[in-house]
Parts: sequence; C-alpha cells; structure tokens
Amino acid sequence: MAGTADDLEVVAFDADRDDAELFALFARIVEVGEGYPHDAPLSRSDFEALWRSPTAAVTVARLDGRLVGAYFLKPNYVGRAAHIANAGYVVDASTRGLGLGRRLVQHSIDAAPLQGFDAIVFNLVFESNPARAMYEELGWQQIGRVPDAVDGEAGIVYWRGV
Repeated sequence: MAGTADDLEVVAFDADRDDAELFALFARIVEVGEGYPHDAPLSRSDFEALWRSPTAAVTVARLDGRLVGAYFLKPNYVGRAAHIANAGYVVDASTRGLGLGRRLVQHSIDAAPLQGFDAIVFNLVFESNPARAMYEELGWQQIGRVPDAVDGEAGIVYWRGV
C-alpha cells in the first residue's frame, strides 16, 4: 500500500460506511494483543462498549479508500469531571511507520476542545507500547503506573491538557 500521512483522509465515523471495517480492524488488534486489554476473540458488545457508546466522537482514517486507522474521544469520567476525555487509537499494522498514528493523535488533540474537553487521559498504555515516546513528545505526562496490569506487564496512565 502506497501513501503517507499526507494522503490520509480523516473524517467523522459513518456507521453505515465504517462500522464493519472498524470492527474488523479492532478485532485484529485485539487478536494479536496490541495495546488493548480485551479478550480475543473480540465480541461485538465489547466493541460497542468501547467505540460506540457513550462516545463524543469517533474519527476514522482512510488511505486509498481503505479504513486504516481510527480514534475515539469520550468522557473519561461523569458529571463535573466529564470535561476530561479518554482517547483510544488504532492503526492497521500494514500502514504503521507512515506517520498515520501521529496524524490521528494530533487530530484528536485539535478535536477535543471542539467536543468540550480540556484534557485527555489515557487510562492504560502498555509499558512496551512504542507510541509512548510520541505521546510524551506531544505533551502527555505520566501520572501513574499500574503494575502487572495485563499479563504481567505494567500499564501507564497519561494526562495532557488541550
């Protein structure tokens, strides 16, 4: 697949067009154990709970017409703390290294205030996740560490204002 982050079409999620492809992408990521603690095989209800409800915004990325990445923004907390977002990202393994993840993360930073958020929290970033360097470069700060979070690996909690 040719292309770069500049060729990426980043658009709001359209359930009719994007649901099946996003489910398939996320199911592949869960299947190989990358970045999310969900059990494989991914159930439709687990997918819906994370990606569809309650969610302030889901954004997808298409390269050459194919869905290759996505992110969600939703309140991390309820009530008076609902101004703090939680975000999650996926990038298809076949397109990694093209800068698509960075483009999606930057897009989410820009979109968060438009959804009423003034900060973004990542609740559990695997310690071995290579995206941690990018998150820190883009302003996220480690605010906690959960030992033995998943299969003996620690999880990092991150926060940044937007």
